[in-house]
Amino acid sequence: MTATTVTPKAPRTSKDVKTSDAGGRVRVRKSRLVLYTVLVVITGLMLGPFGWLVITGLKTTPELAASPVHWLPETVQWHNFADAFTAIDFLGYSRNSLIISLIYATLVTLSSAWVGFGFARLTAPGKKILFGVLLGSMMLPQMITLFPTYLIFAKVGMVDTYWPWVLWGLSAAPYLVFLFRQFFAGMPKELEEAAIVDGVGYAGIFWRIFLPQSWPVLSASFVIAFTWTWGDFIAPMLLLSSDKTTLSVAIMTSYVTDGGLPVNNLLAAGSVMYVVPILLIFLVAQRGFVAGMSTTGLK
Repeated sequence: MTATTVTPKAPRTSKDVKTSDAGGRVRVRKSRLVLYTVLVVITGLMLGPFGWLVITGLKTTPELAASPVHWLPETVQWHNFADAFTAIDFLGYSRNSLIISLIYATLVTLSSAWVGFGFARLTAPGKKILFGVLLGSMMLPQMITLFPTYLIFAKVGMVDTYWPWVLWGLSAAPYLVFLFRQFFAGMPKELEEAAIVDGVGYAGIFWRIFLPQSWPVLSASFVIAFTWTWGDFIAPMLLLSSDKTTLSVAIMTSYVTDGGLPVNNLLAAGSVMYVVPILLIFLVAQRGFVAGMSTTGLK
């Protein structure tokens, strides 16, 4: 048998370590550069429509009809925003939208939390089947249920009132129920057992223990529900009269000429002001919103 000669590896010098570290830092910088570039491109694509809306609101009517397209206004028309504000009862319609959105967002958040708590912590025959039916209802388009509910509201005299949004809020929302159910299912069972030993019922457990600890999901649910209602066009158009309608309906139907043609620069300016409250709410509640969406379902 021949002996195998093993050549010992030369020890790494400080020069080799520095070269390896430098190469690693270069790779990290390149990967970060690629990641930041992708994020900037995606951000630009998402903000592009809103930027074009702002530019449209600063143009004159001839510039909007010009061919080829005028990408930027020759003279910025800041008065378009003032004209859009005064052409309609902007504050009055904003108040209507705010009332409806606050009513629905508050009620649907609390009712969805209560239903999600029941699915997460209580036991009952057929609970899994009922939860599956609830998730399946998320696939139904709004138009399928809107007209039957309109007929019901018309029969009981709730058309041209804000009661439909109260009832919708008390009925919970499947998606929000799912969020709360996933969050409550991940909470320690010892909290519930200790409260039961102390004589606290499930209603007290929900209000005094589970709900105060669910502020991330509460914040996320409130923002989602508020955005749904603030941006809704079909339900207010169908259920409310012109003096009680919301800002979304007023913007889409009021900025028109005598011949019924839309005044696009005023429409764009009004739409920008219409979006601002949603942006402010998200900026204020973004920490809780992101935390609620990222921690849902994690134990």
